[in-house]
Amino acid sequence: MCSKRSFMGCAAKPLAGIKKKFFGGRRWPTARAFKKLRTAGSFSVDYAPAGIHPICPLVGALLWALGCGIQPAPHLPPPVAAPAVTIQLVDHKALVKLIAAQRGKVVVLDCWSTSCPPCVKDFPRLVALQKKWGPAVVCLSLSFDYEGIGTPEEALPRVQTFLTTVGAEQLINLLSHQDADTLYRQLDLVSVPAIYVYRADGTLAQRFDEDDAAKRLGRPFHYGDVEEVVQSLLSSLTQPAIAR
Repeated sequence: MCSKRSFMGCAAKPLAGIKKKFFGGRRWPTARAFKKLRTAGSFSVDYAPAGIHPICPLVGALLWALGCGIQPAPHLPPPVAAPAVTIQLVDHKALVKLIAAQRGKVVVLDCWSTSCPPCVKDFPRLVALQKKWGPAVVCLSLSFDYEGIGTPEEALPRVQTFLTTVGAEQLINLLSHQDADTLYRQLDLVSVPAIYVYRADGTLAQRFDEDDAAKRLGRPFHYGDVEEVVQSLLSSLTQPAIAR
């Protein structure tokens, strides 16, 4: 029961503040005073059943208005942090082993550098390629940012910043710890960008670079050319299963 005595006993402090704010600190109005105020039309209080002091509905409304009856927001789990971009330092020998370890899947190796505008412009297409084909394709990004000045670790921050910006968390990201000129010779490359696409058996299916594109395509290559080769290789993998 919300009698005046029990209600005042359990909520003395909050009600004291309400009494001071709304009734000037005077004693609580009596039932007779509420009846006179109702009759005079000063304000209305809903009918209270026998045994319940007429102040209870008013106090309940005030407490609700002041937010005393609002339930606390449910506890929400902390947001899950996005996976961080990881970068492996490799040389040519480690790169060859890594590609060989992907047998059974189509592999796309993108050779690039943050100092190469065409590389930076097209890099999101590699990220999109990985998202499109999922585990059927392994996409590797090989940065040539280390040019032999200082240490490879000094090149890591700018490479990681770029890879984080483009959302390259799903890629296998590599940075050559050999200087760029040495790696160019070992890959028989003149410059980046360059892209290598490998079959599921580990053999090279197609190489895309400036010289190859000029001879074979008569124009610069683009990621649409790369995607056509990838799709063709994936189709050849699924044809025996479809025939059965």
